[in-house]
Amino acid sequence: MAGVAGKAALITGAGSGIGRTTALVLAKGGADVALCDVNLAGAETTAQEVSTLGRKALALRVDVTRLEEVEQAVARTQDTFGRVDILFSNAGIAEQAPFTEITEAQWDQMFGVHLNGTYNCFRAVLPGMLERNWGRLISTSSMGAFTGGVRLAHYCAAKAGIAGLTIAMASELARTGITVNAVAPGVIDTPMLRQSPERWVERIVKTIPMRKLGKPEDIAYAVVYLASEEAGFVTGQLLSPNGGSYMKWC
Repeated sequence: MAGVAGKAALITGAGSGIGRTTALVLAKGGADVALCDVNLAGAETTAQEVSTLGRKALALRVDVTRLEEVEQAVARTQDTFGRVDILFSNAGIAEQAPFTEITEAQWDQMFGVHLNGTYNCFRAVLPGMLERNWGRLISTSSMGAFTGGVRLAHYCAAKAGIAGLTIAMASELARTGITVNAVAPGVIDTPMLRQSPERWVERIVKTIPMRKLGKPEDIAYAVVYLASEEAGFVTGQLLSPNGGSYMKWC
């Protein structure tokens, strides 16, 4: 299996949680990784872990809501690794609020980080991928894009936007050698989740058929599959590791 060996990846939201874990799994598979995060210290810590695994690593502070910062990060990555083969657009934020209390600023920030951030990442890496006729565009949507969630209207709407963008871009790029997919995680045990009240987390676990939280590794391995050579016939898909919380067939 060719996997991801010798590939160059760029990950946003790489300082913790799913992004960090995915970076490590990619590195174990033989990929070099650019670690982008608004928290540079977190990105640097992940970069050190990637280097320990024997792969090249580049830590960058990036605000994905700013296209120029994303473009600069891609340019730095290309200068360091020669190219960007794999993009994992994963930067995210979360908060809960009743719809009537969500301010315009909160709404704009949620869409700015998730949907606009994914747009900015796609924009920045696509020229190089089109030139090489190969690439993997992967982003993080959410199970909430399909199921909704109380006090999560802005979050679910932004994540649904990523799902729509994924399908549209997969159609547009289908003949280019570039695949476009997303992961749509269920409830995953990350630092972001642990900011929620403990009683809320306990209540959510009881609704999951497997009666447990997902691990960052559960998402990371899904991302690495979508990034691999073996997934070359997979595009326009939303892969949702969720412990059985949301089941569907095509």
